[in-house]
Amino acid sequence: MAVRLSPGVRQYMLVTGNYWAFTLTDGALRMLVVLHFHQLGYSPLQIAMLFLFYEIFGVITNLVGGWLGARIGLNRTMNIGLGLQVIALAMLLVPASWLVVPWVMAAQALSGVAKDLNKMSAKSSIKLLVPGDQQGSLFRWVAALTGSKNALKGVGFFMGGALLTAIGFRPAILVMAAALAVVWGLGLATLKRDLGKASGKPKFRDIFSKSRAINLLSAARMFLFGARDVWFVVALPVFLAGVLGWDFWQVGGFLAAWVIGYGIVQALAPYFTGRRRGDVPGGRAATAWAAALAVVPAAMALLLFQGVSPKWVLLMGLAVFGVLFAINSSLHSYLIISHADADGVSLDVGFYYMANAMGRLLGTVLSGWVYQAAGLEACLAISAVLVALAAIISIGLPQHHPSGASSA
Repeated sequence: MAVRLSPGVRQYMLVTGNYWAFTLTDGALRMLVVLHFHQLGYSPLQIAMLFLFYEIFGVITNLVGGWLGARIGLNRTMNIGLGLQVIALAMLLVPASWLVVPWVMAAQALSGVAKDLNKMSAKSSIKLLVPGDQQGSLFRWVAALTGSKNALKGVGFFMGGALLTAIGFRPAILVMAAALAVVWGLGLATLKRDLGKASGKPKFRDIFSKSRAINLLSAARMFLFGARDVWFVVALPVFLAGVLGWDFWQVGGFLAAWVIGYGIVQALAPYFTGRRRGDVPGGRAATAWAAALAVVPAAMALLLFQGVSPKWVLLMGLAVFGVLFAINSSLHSYLIISHADADGVSLDVGFYYMANAMGRLLGTVLSGWVYQAAGLEACLAISAVLVALAAIISIGLPQHHPSGASSA
């Protein structure tokens, strides 16, 4: 007997499938660019700077994209994101002599816009597909989407490397652009029209959140992701390759495996935060988990300063950091969806992910600068300070979600 799915579940599956397809190409594109330009002789720091516009435009896109989604609907912003990613991929199909740094940075900027439009739309859509009195279900759905996204991003890293090895840079880009174009066409045909469209026409000034809880959560998110990227984006890969002597494939494979494991833990986060007791986490949980996370980079920095083997400090430290960071990230993702206003949900979610992008931008810039000036230990020490700031800010978060904010 055929199983009839509710309209809400069907839309959730469509949104998730759309997000998954985009995430695979996003992870693969990053690895393709890193590996290809490494082959051309670029230094790790130069390669990292290719993604600078990717992060800068992420800040702008989340701020403006939330307002755009509330005005024209989340299905349209999601499909705009897919279309822009197809264009970004097509920009890399030019002859090799055209692939100069400004051109690649422009393509990455467009990809950054596409990624954050797609992510903001997918996360906001869940708010409207889960009844407001089912906070446990909301947490599980958000955790499943967030965790699966990051696991697939790691798969995308592997896919990018495999495609580059098997068929080369331009054919790999062509295959991904064609596949994503098919997904884009399906999204145009199947996503519910006006999903997430606000009842009124929000003004541009409404992009700045008026909710104290969302402002606090956004500030905590900025410091949380700055704390990860200050050592993970540039410092860690360069240290593994330059100090520990790992070859590039070992570095890429290790980071991909870490991202996949991180995504799996994100999806399981409700089990770690009280689901079995029937608890729905609030501000105290965000503070406690952030405080626990702050201990890890602080301990790693201290051990490295004392001359303990960096290989084992990094391997063990990354494992613990990955588990605790994944729980923190998934918890934050649930709290923003829970506290966001259902009418024009993308305004609040866009503002929040703007802060997320600002944290990534801060971490990316600091990672290259601090590592070059003072080494990995300094990057880890700064990471601990940033997580501690996130924990302090989280003290002001309300313990319970607002009863009216989650109504669909």
